[in-house]
Amino acid sequence: MRPVTNIYVFTCVFTFMLWNNIQPTVENEFIANYSSSLLTNVPKNIPVHTHVLDLSHNKISGLSILEFISLSDLQVLNLSHNLITEFDFSVLIFNEDLEYLDLSHNNILKVYCQTLGYLRHLDLSFNKFTALPMCQEFGNMFRLEYLGLSATIIRRSDFRYIIHLQLHTVFLTLEDFSLYEPLSLTALNTRNLHIVFAADQNFSFPLLYDGMSTSGNLKIVNLKYTLRYKDFPPPPLTLLKKIKTTTLMLDTVDLQQPIILQIFLLIWYSPVEHLTVRHLTFRGPLWVLNEYEFLPVLSSLEKSISLGGSMKVLTLEHVHNKVYYFNQETLYRQFSEMNIASLTIYHAYMPHMLCPNRTSSFQYLNFSHNALTDELFQNCGTLTDLKLLILQRNKFESLPKVSFMTSHMKSLKYLDISSNLLRHDAPDVQCWWAESLTELDLSSNQLTDAVFECLPVNIQKLYLQNNQITSVPKGMAELKSLKELNLASNRLTDLPGCSGFTSLEFLNIETNLVLAPSANFFQSCPRVRELQAGHNPFKCSCELQDFIRLERQSVEKLFGWPAAYVCEYPEDLRGTQLKDFHLTELACNTTLLLVTALLLTLVLVAVVTFPCIYLDVPWYVRMTWQWTQMKRRAWHNYPEEQESVLQFHAFISYSDRDSLWVKNELIPNLEKGEGCVQLCQHERNFIPGKSIVENIINCIEKSYKSIFVLSPNFVQSEWCHYELYFAHHKLFSENSNSLILILLEPIPPYIIPARYHKLKALMAKRTYLEWPKERSKRPLFWANLRAAISISLPISFETNEDQNDVTSTSRSQYMNN
Repeated sequence: MRPVTNIYVFTCVFTFMLWNNIQPTVENEFIANYSSSLLTNVPKNIPVHTHVLDLSHNKISGLSILEFISLSDLQVLNLSHNLITEFDFSVLIFNEDLEYLDLSHNNILKVYCQTLGYLRHLDLSFNKFTALPMCQEFGNMFRLEYLGLSATIIRRSDFRYIIHLQLHTVFLTLEDFSLYEPLSLTALNTRNLHIVFAADQNFSFPLLYDGMSTSGNLKIVNLKYTLRYKDFPPPPLTLLKKIKTTTLMLDTVDLQQPIILQIFLLIWYSPVEHLTVRHLTFRGPLWVLNEYEFLPVLSSLEKSISLGGSMKVLTLEHVHNKVYYFNQETLYRQFSEMNIASLTIYHAYMPHMLCPNRTSSFQYLNFSHNALTDELFQNCGTLTDLKLLILQRNKFESLPKVSFMTSHMKSLKYLDISSNLLRHDAPDVQCWWAESLTELDLSSNQLTDAVFECLPVNIQKLYLQNNQITSVPKGMAELKSLKELNLASNRLTDLPGCSGFTSLEFLNIETNLVLAPSANFFQSCPRVRELQAGHNPFKCSCELQDFIRLERQSVEKLFGWPAAYVCEYPEDLRGTQLKDFHLTELACNTTLLLVTALLLTLVLVAVVTFPCIYLDVPWYVRMTWQWTQMKRRAWHNYPEEQESVLQFHAFISYSDRDSLWVKNELIPNLEKGEGCVQLCQHERNFIPGKSIVENIINCIEKSYKSIFVLSPNFVQSEWCHYELYFAHHKLFSENSNSLILILLEPIPPYIIPARYHKLKALMAKRTYLEWPKERSKRPLFWANLRAAISISLPISFETNEDQNDVTSTSRSQYMNN
């Protein structure tokens, strides 16, 4: 047989499942879980290498050796909560590795024994046995540590076969119990004895007395007695010398007050060090003790309490008092004078507790879930050894009074006064805390920002969660020793600074109203190692960018990141984790945005200014504006003349320096001879009184063609450029072919200004006539030019001698430009 590994792990797991009704969920090749599967028989397809087999909570009534013979590796078998009525241990004879067997909560009446030498845990509790199912073969199970049994009667001889076994725990369930033979339990050799008595029966007190003489750790459930006090069997006088129990738990106790006093008197005189009583109900007796019978008992109890015995820890939980006429002060005095280190009275509806008359040995007091008020321990100077004080769920209202309560507790280190009604609305009232206090729990009260005026100066751990704090006022509290601060579930809108908390290492600010935490938190709090700031309604905007960047730099100082950090605002980002929220640096940096905008503006201005200067855009704009204004004035003054009538064959545009060629060559050759041409020349056709621009526009619009005499002098004349611009405008506005270019002299491209881009475009795209230097070619030149401007004008405008006179001032101004 090979050694069994991990059996203690399996044993602990299944013991935990048994007591807490938790089914295993882990599945692998060594665990077969068939619990709660409505099975009536053991499955036949169980893997042969199964170590743990769970068949609990089914309807199995019978077992066969053939169902387990192939499971040679089986170590744990749970058959609890089935319908088994008989069990034969021989069905498991081939399972030599089996160490854990649970047959509890069945209907077993009889067992057929077989030695299972490797068994460590055997549970037969909560079955239908009349007598204890103790077989001779059990005496050979030398590895047995846990034994669960059930019966309705117990005799001395029942344990004779296992008297030599060194058991760790014996668990007895005694439902419908009818007989107990005294001293039967003393035959057991076990460290832990757990007895569950029938809930609806009167308890057999010899079980308690013998149990205390049997085991060091004793737990009894359902200690109830409703008979007359006279019928109560008092503990024997010799019992105190035999008691072995040091840890005693009594769960669900319902006794008359005199009986409770008798039992407590026994315990106080016994070696019991830890006493826990849960769900205690004490009543008035059906037969009331007279004063002379009751006082000696009470006097003996008070004497034992004051003198002190072995008791160190007393815990009373869920106490219900149904005695309506008794001196409460006497009861409080008994508790306050106890010479023990630890006292817990939990959920006992206790409204008060007296201050001990002399220096107390209490080091731990737990009065949670009672009705204590601010008057508790006021001006009490006898609790000088007290280190831990727990006052959860009471009715304390004044924080200064709580501080005064602790002022004489020179050894107090931990105070829990959470879940009360504490307020501090009087800032003028000073607080006096114990200087030794290092940990304070004020959570779940009604405290506001003023609480920071009333805190222990040497506090190291402070819990203020679930209050009404909106901010941590600067300069209000100087807590230089504070290392841990919990402000969760308040109304804070930002992270507090560390100006008053120079030693802070842990901060919890979860579930507050923080929209955008300050990014300089870790700079002001250099010692903080962990920040819990999740579950806040974060507003994902530029203000949050620095905090998100802080997470990357803080080396995992943010607890719960990233799951607990989610955007709440704006609506379209709700539910987005902060780690997935990004904005560009430009969008969030105002300075950078302004600088960038300024640079772009300068670049745009430069981009626009350069072409304007290079291409003389302002000049074109000015000309367009003048042309528009002239048209507008003409429209308002002479609307009937809007339809222009051609009066000239061509308008001549030339530089003043080329005027000799125009007068000596161009005009004579076009205006004389056959098919004479009517030319518009500024010297003779400009109308006095009008501006030069108006005259240029009028002449161009009244001429069929526009002749431009191109030469280096032409490109140097601004007025020539005007005339070219307006003529070009007419070309595109009327979609006509009205331009005639005469190249009088070659024009080098480099001397043409950049703003003459129209001229460059015309010379590149349009055919122009070049003035020939050879005389033989000039007749052809004139013929081509005449052909280009050939058109019939209206008769009334063919000659008009009056238009040949212009004022000398206008002509001189135009010629000079």
